[in-house]
Amino acid sequence: METGLLFIVSGPSGTGKSTLCKDLMKLIPDIQFSVSYTTRLPRKDERPGEAYHFVSRETFTAMIDKGEFAEWAEIYGHLYGTPRSVVEPTLRKGTDLLFDIDGQGAQQLKKNYPRAITIFLIPPSLEELEKRLQKRETDSSAVIGERVAKACAEIAQARDYAYIIINDIYAQALQALHSIILAEKHRGERMKKHLTIFGKF
Repeated sequence: METGLLFIVSGPSGTGKSTLCKDLMKLIPDIQFSVSYTTRLPRKDERPGEAYHFVSRETFTAMIDKGEFAEWAEIYGHLYGTPRSVVEPTLRKGTDLLFDIDGQGAQQLKKNYPRAITIFLIPPSLEELEKRLQKRETDSSAVIGERVAKACAEIAQARDYAYIIINDIYAQALQALHSIILAEKHRGERMKKHLTIFGKF
């Protein structure tokens, strides 16, 4: 039985990962978004169960102890993780899964699921990234400075990803992400099953 594809979208904070993934799902409604668990508080536009499952640190660490995560990482003092109970049954059903996670989590997922397709999102410049973080109005100047500094180290990881997208003009970045997903879904090895109507191959 054919399993679903696992797509990982990573990149520094503020590059637009969440917005791109949200809009991608409008274009490809049969792809499922993997909702991570986190110990951070919701932002003003976030509802529990959509972008994240918001839990206490005690609950999260108990899940770690039970081996419930396919990947997890601590980022800026908060814990983030993906439960195995979602990943494996979904892929077995043949449903594609989309992940919006940081580099640490991406490395763990790639180790556990070697066929995962990795996509790294970068800003057009560090100056533009800083402007976008300021526009969000969710972090202090000190935190924004920390995020921009960390972005340099994160961008260095991009060379390990199968695809890199520059989110400069949003419509073009979304088109690139959409094209990558469609191309991977239409690889010859996955489409051979549709050839049987034309005879035996």
